[in-house]
Amino acid sequence: MTERFVKHATFVVERTYPASPAQVYHAWADPVAKAKWFSKPDIFDFRVGGRETSSGGPPEGPIFTFDAFYQEIVPEQRIVYTYTLDSGDTRMSVSITTVEILPADGGTKLIFTEQGAFFDGHDTPEVREHGTGLMLDALGKSL
Repeated sequence: MTERFVKHATFVVERTYPASPAQVYHAWADPVAKAKWFSKPDIFDFRVGGRETSSGGPPEGPIFTFDAFYQEIVPEQRIVYTYTLDSGDTRMSVSITTVEILPADGGTKLIFTEQGAFFDGHDTPEVREHGTGLMLDALGKSL
């Protein structure tokens, strides 16, 4: 029998961008802008109660599926969503993410907080936090 366990974790990644809060928010809210730094969405319904999904991975597999639901959106200030991440048919994690967009000297401070349940060792908070940092660096380059 396969050992089952859950690892709970919270991590915070912060970035400051030389762009306005409106520009940073637009990079999250517009599917064309978001596809420049995040995977191209299969579904993109950016509104409270809306859904975003994307799937992809290396040619040899597996396919990773991101499936999110927007819980709260305060334009140019805050985005909150819950999401699952699957590898093929295996659920890797379930998370709640809060993105805070704050004015800062010369630009915008973004605070990304994720609270997750990571299942059976398929992913770890440390790997996810590292990947999130890379993702937010890509956001910065797209701005």
